[in-house]
Amino acid sequence: MTESEKNLCDYNAPADDVIHFVVSAECAGLRLDQALARLLPEYSRSRLQEWVALQQVLLDGAPAISKQKVWGGEKLEVLPQVEISEQPYSAEDIPLDIVYEDETLLVINKPVGLVVHPGSGNWQGTLLNALLHHAPQLAGVPRAGIVHRLDKDTSGLLVVAKTLIAQTNLVRQLQERSVKREYLALVHGELQHGGYVDQPIGRHPTNRVKMAVVESGRDAVTHYKVERAFPSCTLLRCTLQTGRTHQIRVHMTYLRHPLVGDSVYLKGPQKCVPLLRDLLTRFPRQALHATRLALEHPTTGEIMEWHAPLPEDMQQLLKQIRDALNEPE
Repeated sequence: MTESEKNLCDYNAPADDVIHFVVSAECAGLRLDQALARLLPEYSRSRLQEWVALQQVLLDGAPAISKQKVWGGEKLEVLPQVEISEQPYSAEDIPLDIVYEDETLLVINKPVGLVVHPGSGNWQGTLLNALLHHAPQLAGVPRAGIVHRLDKDTSGLLVVAKTLIAQTNLVRQLQERSVKREYLALVHGELQHGGYVDQPIGRHPTNRVKMAVVESGRDAVTHYKVERAFPSCTLLRCTLQTGRTHQIRVHMTYLRHPLVGDSVYLKGPQKCVPLLRDLLTRFPRQALHATRLALEHPTTGEIMEWHAPLPEDMQQLLKQIRDALNEPE
């Protein structure tokens, strides 16, 4: 909050987490939701409006209305909490590979096969269930603090916010594209140079399970560079400028270099030297790993960075490729 914003209202946040303040003359004529947004910029406008709708904002002791104007001198109380109904999921004792944790953030190295959020066919045994067991206070944060996802069969780094303020901050960083995310991907075919793909991604027009490059989609940009080239396949380092569903998988398919093992986007047999055909066709999941994550700490402002090495299955695949080709590490 800037000094000018602090002066808009007399503000006090006691230990009971109810925020009390008296509206000052500088707020006169503003709608209530506008005044709240200036006073509490660490919360999103939609979240503040939701609290008003849930009667968690009181104006002079009565439930407030977003559109009503304030004129100065009114007493406001804000109870920043999430409805219990937003978190109907149960806590489950599922092991987590925790890379980093403090009072604000939790960084997980997600294993292959772990679904991030409950949904159709996966209502239990997800990362969200595990988070609620590891940190029960996450029941008070939407989606248990999850701000971005990895596909079930994609491994690697994922950040979780442990407070609502941190979650709002991280969502804004993602929207501003200041969060740095890098992936290692093994794709079919031989690429000699890096590049980028700038193509919009949306729901596939006929197969609703898939995403696709479509004109009506949302903007999506993926940068990639060659880590190591093999006959018939290439290890790429991909950097996300945006964060669309299945983005790397869709963009690599668009380049006609689909990910090895991608059961959704891989169409038919790929051209392959005989020595590697079995290795590449039998890999059981998309060969994609979130290896680097960097962001600004929501509380301290420090730029933090984490790395996660390739999981055992991808390491083993690369070793088998090198052995088959009699190449050094």
